[in-house]
Parts: sequence; structure tokens; C-alpha cells
Amino acid sequence: MNFIEELRWRGMIHDMTPGTEEQMLKEMTSAYIGYDPTSDSLHIGNLASIMMLVHLQRAGHKPFVLVGGATGMIGDPSGKSEERNLLDEKTLRHNQDAIQKQLTKFLDFDCGDSSAEMVNNYDWMKGFSFLNFLREVGKHITVNYMIAKDSVKKRMDSGSGISFTEFTYQLVQGYDFCWLYEHKNVRLQMGGSDQWGNIVTGTELIRRKLSGDAFALTCPLITKADGGKFGKTESGNVWLDPKKTTPYQFYQFWLNSSDSDASEYIKKFTLLSREEIGNLQKQHDEAPHLRTLQKALAEDITVRVHSKEELQAAMDASEILFGKGTSETLMKLSEETLLSVFEGVPQFNVAKAEIAKSVNIVDFLAEQTQIFASKGEARRMLKEGGVQVNKTKVDEAFMVNEHILSNGKYILIQKGKKNYYLVKVL
Repeated sequence: MNFIEELRWRGMIHDMTPGTEEQMLKEMTSAYIGYDPTSDSLHIGNLASIMMLVHLQRAGHKPFVLVGGATGMIGDPSGKSEERNLLDEKTLRHNQDAIQKQLTKFLDFDCGDSSAEMVNNYDWMKGFSFLNFLREVGKHITVNYMIAKDSVKKRMDSGSGISFTEFTYQLVQGYDFCWLYEHKNVRLQMGGSDQWGNIVTGTELIRRKLSGDAFALTCPLITKADGGKFGKTESGNVWLDPKKTTPYQFYQFWLNSSDSDASEYIKKFTLLSREEIGNLQKQHDEAPHLRTLQKALAEDITVRVHSKEELQAAMDASEILFGKGTSETLMKLSEETLLSVFEGVPQFNVAKAEIAKSVNIVDFLAEQTQIFASKGEARRMLKEGGVQVNKTKVDEAFMVNEHILSNGKYILIQKGKKNYYLVKVL
């Protein structure tokens, strides 16, 4: 497998230093990407770079994952308008462990010569004195070179300016590359296109300090066709951690992609071959309403990040929301999934004592919950077959009791085709 050619057809190359392709074809090459450890979870904004490492390893090369424990204590000005909060070592170590656990779903950390390896730049930066840093690193890179970087210029021209701490970030990142080149034989650094300036500072430092040849490769930043920011929803980032973004929400994000976005995402975020993607695209073009691309994309990524079981639960939950699910399917949903599916629907709280001896559905709908304005209105819709309890149509004779609770505390009411209400029994 030709690593560069694989990235090229998938649209995952933005910039590349001369000689990079030749190096990758010549021999097994070690390459790294750095990750910000300021959270204990990666998010889908990190997926493009993760997939670069996946393709690298599949092509027989060795991936290194650098967690920026030291740089996380400084802050990177790239793409940011203000300085970020700095974290303590204990928090950074916790975040590193959580990130490695997530990456094991993508990379093989135990496969011989091409095993993935995780490193933390805090380990080689913590004992570095300021004077030694100036002698070993600072003297090799001029201030003129540093302020020419777009990320620095933008901050210097902004009203907030840039601190000396963040100004030196590119030197610290450059030294990371230099250290990995010297101690781990890492020849290539990769990242998003916004990291180009920092990455080539590393290649320059290696050239000046070690007289070595090193390489840089960046992928385009992922954007949405409508101009919105990729990976962002109204509730914030789409995380890989199921506690931060439920598998259902994760699945829905990909399922709701536009046609043009799905055509790009399926190349960048799955391992499907060119032929498989071509066939899916053809099926999609012939019947766009079936959303073949979106379904294939959502299923592939949800299984990779979560599991087949979580994918099935997400698909079951989707069917419930869009009218095809059954009572049995509803009862299988975890509380977390149930709440994420019906997030935003009207909710009512009812005391368990009120239904302990069973209560007639008419009273329950009009008095305990006020889903209907009156008993008369409730009866009319029940007679018309327009009311469902836990995805099952009911009539006036139906009794509400503890035996029908989902997860021991919830009742789902559906009025008509699209109006849902979630009743929590406390």
C-alpha cells in the first residue's frame, strides 16, 4: 500500500515538504501527530489526523502519538484568538491515559515493528532548564523566522496580542520533533493544515541542529458544505467518549450529514476501498432519498468508535423516534440512550404513588400529566387510535401502572404521529 497515494485519493493531503513521498516509499518510516491533552476525550475534529495514523500503520510504517503534556501547560496560538487555561500534571496524565484508551480502537499498539507508540513531551521537557532551552533550541531559530508565521502574526495584529509563553510554542513543538528524530528515529510529523508553521519549524530545527532531513505533511481542515464548523452541534463538540456524546447522538451526527459532506466524509473517515465507496456513491445517486452514503458512513464510524452493540442500539433508537420502533425495542434502550433520543421533548414528573394502584389512561393523560387539556379531548383521540404508550396503541380501558415503566421510571406517550412526551415516575 502506497501511503501517500492512499491519502491523496482520499483528499487528505494539504501540504507536503519535498521528498516526503520518496521517503515513505524508500523504507519503513516513523511518523507522529501531536494531540492536545486538555480534555480526557478526543472529538471528531481529531478524526482526520487519527485516520492519517491508521493509514500510515496499514502501509507498514510506525505511528507515534504524542500527547502534549508540556505544550498543554503552555497553549498553542494556532487558530485561537486568546490564550487558554493551563492544566496541572495530574490532570494531564489522566487525560493521556483516557486518550490512549480511545486510540486503541484505531491503532495497534502490539504488532511488532510497526506497533503504535505513545509518548508525552512532558517526559523530556520537565527537566529542561530555561537556560539550557535557550542554548540548545533558541539559538537555532531567529525571531524573524518565528514572527513570520501566520498564527503568530494574526495574534500580534489582534487586540489581545500574544504572550511570550505562546510565542515560544513553535520552539517547544519544534524541539519535540527534534527529540523524536534523535531518540526515536521519527522522520515525519503530520497534522492539520493549521499546524504547518509549527511542523516546519521542527524540520528547520532538525536541519540546523542535527544536520538531518525531516519531513512534514498536513491534511486539510474538515469543513461543512454549508459553512458551519465540522464536529460542532448546538450542544458543543461531538466527542468520542460515550459519557460526553452518547452513541445515539454520535450516530445521528453522521446520519444527518448532507449529501456533499457524506461524499467527502466517507473517504476521509472510513477504511472502505475506492471501489466500495464508488459503488455506494452510485447507489446513493440513483436513490438519494435512501441516504445510502450517510447510513454506510454512520454505521462504519459508530462501530469503530463504540461497538456493534452500540450501533444496533442507536439504530433501534432511531426507529423509535421515526415511527417504526416497537415496544420491545423501546424497553431495551438504556436510560442514557432513551434520554438522548427524546432530549427536548416535553417532560412531566409523576409520583410513583399516583400509579401504584393503577390509574386509568384518561385520568393519567388529562390530570396527572396535562398532556391533554381535558378528559374529553383525551377520550376522542384514544377512540381514534391516536395515542400510544411505549410505542403501543391503547384505548380508554388501558391502565397505567408500575409494570409498564421503561428503565423502572419512564413512560413514553405519543399523541398523533409526531408529538412525544416523556413521563418520569419518581
